[in-house]
Amino acid sequence: MTKALITGITGQDGSYLAELLLDKGYEVHGIIRRASTFNTARVDHVYDSVHLHYGDVCDGGAMSRIVRQVQPDEVYNLAAQSHVRVSFDQPVYTADATALGCLRMLEAIRDHAPEARFYQASSSEMFGGLDADARFPYNTVNVLREASPFKPRSPYACAKLFAHSITVNYREAYGLFARCGILFNHESPRRGETFVTRKITRAAGRIKHGLQQKLYLGNLDAKRDWGFAGDYVEAMWLMLQHPIGDPPDLVVATGEMHTVREFCELAFGTLGLDYRDFVEIDPRYYRPTEVDSLLGHAENARRGIGWEPRTTFAELVEMMVEADLELARREAILSGTA
Repeated sequence: MTKALITGITGQDGSYLAELLLDKGYEVHGIIRRASTFNTARVDHVYDSVHLHYGDVCDGGAMSRIVRQVQPDEVYNLAAQSHVRVSFDQPVYTADATALGCLRMLEAIRDHAPEARFYQASSSEMFGGLDADARFPYNTVNVLREASPFKPRSPYACAKLFAHSITVNYREAYGLFARCGILFNHESPRRGETFVTRKITRAAGRIKHGLQQKLYLGNLDAKRDWGFAGDYVEAMWLMLQHPIGDPPDLVVATGEMHTVREFCELAFGTLGLDYRDFVEIDPRYYRPTEVDSLLGHAENARRGIGWEPRTTFAELVEMMVEADLELARREAILSGTA
């Protein structure tokens, strides 16, 4: 039985990946942080099927201990402080967890499981933007590929770029089987409620049930390449099943871009509402440095590992709205407003 170790197993991607690997007959291990409240809601439905270990990617000793004990065949490093806006408020912690956390795991693998295959969750935020006098100005839509230059525009993106680069370095310096998936934005009903897409669908459901009157957002004109997290974790797995090719690290994206405004329009429209009646702009949600647009080109993933997205943008939004509408319905019943 193949053994996999997942950092960030209690997050959106970690929970979908755990499901996928269990379906494929894996023995699945995950690392969770000790907390005074329950933090396993996303994996409660598979709780009895996975092996959870207390640890933190900020603790190198714990990472070494867990890797030594588990002796995984595959390691998926999904743990991070992953909120871009929050990274401006907590840059040091973001660097410790997102950048150095990856390095600690690589060191643990090099010391205790050098034959393990390693997947690093890189981010499209690493591309950021280019200077106005460079080949492409910020306000030009660039189709981003593996060879596109990086210019991170947030502490989160800088931390992800370090993790990406150190993974490449360990592959080249020590011969580890290590690959990075450069994932563009991917969402689901399990997305954290502080991320803009889930914030929108959660609010739409609550407004429909009379539990909320307004939704406050930042830049409605930001454009992103949005896919379904359940599709994207399959790309993670496929990358570790195929020999390292050229390029070794792959962009995972839909190749289709939409604005936050479009997301609002579709989400509220699904419930027969006009988003313009409920959405207001709050400057506090603007980032100090904004990335106006991100659009990925995943041809190498299609050719190299046979991956392509199956869920459309409209299907993704509808899936999230339906889940949050049901959540709001239960909330309304409990509050006596239903």
